[in-house]
Amino acid sequence: MQRINLENLEIVQLDTNNFNKNSLDNFILKQHVENCWRKINGEYKLLPVCYTEEWNVSECQQMAQKIISEINFGSTAIAAVLNNAVIGFALLGNFLFGNEKQYIDLSEFYVTETFRRCGIGQMLFEQICFEAKQFGAKKLYISAHSAEESIAAYKKYVGVLAEDQIGHICKRNLLICSWNTIWFVNKRYFSKINM
Repeated sequence: MQRINLENLEIVQLDTNNFNKNSLDNFILKQHVENCWRKINGEYKLLPVCYTEEWNVSECQQMAQKIISEINFGSTAIAAVLNNAVIGFALLGNFLFGNEKQYIDLSEFYVTETFRRCGIGQMLFEQICFEAKQFGAKKLYISAHSAEESIAAYKKYVGVLAEDQIGHICKRNLLICSWNTIWFVNKRYFSKINM
């Protein structure tokens, strides 16, 4: 973990008073991927898949607009803010689903490149789990990118591969389901969150 002064760090719930379409303009999303998990003959294998994902300002503004829209429809957005700059954020859906209404969707979860491996993701994740539990969820449903680093990050948070892939989540974006691995956080992690 890097040593960065996080004395002024705040974890805040976003709304239209503290977040706008330019709030992510300085957010650095850059991930160089070399390996991705793929399901082959019923088994997950790590395969070489090389590319770099990098957002420009326009893409940051599109994500900000998505967050604003989701907030307006009742979703919960949480951000890590340092010196008035968003350095991480998470977006939680606004409805429960599954046979027993046990899932809630964590649709977005990012930490800006310069603050990765500083504990920001852990703080955001704990807060989003608290919010999910308050909403009545028993499990967090995460559609995560299949990159080796992304899956390793979720595994740190006690993520386990979901046995059931929920149809309407997959139908929402077929590309995500064909390229991504679906994860959920099990009850053991939820039980750690104090209410």
